[in-house]
Parts: sequence; C-alpha cells; structure tokens
Amino acid sequence: MKSIKYILASFFAILFLLNCGSDKKKDEKESQKIKINTPEKEVETIDENIANIVITGNDVMKFNTNEIKVKSGQKVKLTLRHIGKLDIKIMGHNFVILKKDVDISEFAALAASANDNQYIPKDSEDILVHTDLIGGGQTTSIEFDAPEAGTYSFLCSFPGHYAMMKGSFIVE
Repeated sequence: MKSIKYILASFFAILFLLNCGSDKKKDEKESQKIKINTPEKEVETIDENIANIVITGNDVMKFNTNEIKVKSGQKVKLTLRHIGKLDIKIMGHNFVILKKDVDISEFAALAASANDNQYIPKDSEDILVHTDLIGGGQTTSIEFDAPEAGTYSFLCSFPGHYAMMKGSFIVE
C-alpha cells in the first residue's frame, strides 16, 4: 500500500513539473498570437504626382486617421483595408469623399436607405469618389485625380458609421 502511495506521489510530482514548464511555453505562444500589427495611416509618394494612401477600418467603427493631405491634380491610389473580422452585413465599411459643402449628416441619412447599392445613394451628385463596401479581412482600392484645392469630408456610409468614421480630405 505504501509503495502505491509513493508511486502516485511521484507520478503527480512529475506531472506538476511537466505542466509548470509547458505553461511558460503556452503563455509565450498565446502572447505571440495576441500581437496584432495595425498599420498607421500610410501616405507613400513614389512619384511626386502619385499618392498611395492606405486607410484601415476595424470592428469598432474607426478609421486609422481622420485627416489625409494630397496635392491638387495629384494621382491618388487609395486602398481601404478592413482589419476586423465581422461580416460585411454587420460591420461593412466603405470610403466616400464628398464634394465641398455637402452636409455629412444629410448625406449619411440618405445613404442609410441605399442598402441595395452598398449604401451609396443612386444618382447622387454629392460624391467625388467612393470605394466598394467591404467586410472583415477584405481590401478594396480606387484611383482618381485629386480635385481642386480645398477641404472635403470623407466618411463610411454604412448606416450609423459616419458618426465615428469621418474626417477631412485636404487638397493643397
């Protein structure tokens, strides 16, 4: 009977020691999995006449920037990345640049009812450019020439997002 107790005690001691060593490895693996690199606003100029802009949107309704600056007439390649995981129907994002002096709240209210057109009002004259609507993990791009100098509003037109996902597109 004593030998069974010693064997069981030895067995549990060995298990305890093995688990102590592997917890550290598990913690290291889990901490590596948790690290998420979110790109900051990227404006890369390869050629003086081309601005490559990368903007991200996430699952908590935020763009990574609220201000973008370009030069008038400059070719702009704008890439929108949805770095979240939620589906397009729940947390879809797009990027819309409005013409000067367009009321962002009025436009967003109109856009909210355009669900059959990716929340872009049909025949709207208020939009300069816009991307497609994307969901978590997706990317879309557009290319356009920057308009005349001035400050233009940008937003995500998915219902309710414009309150947090908006900013200024500044053309110098």
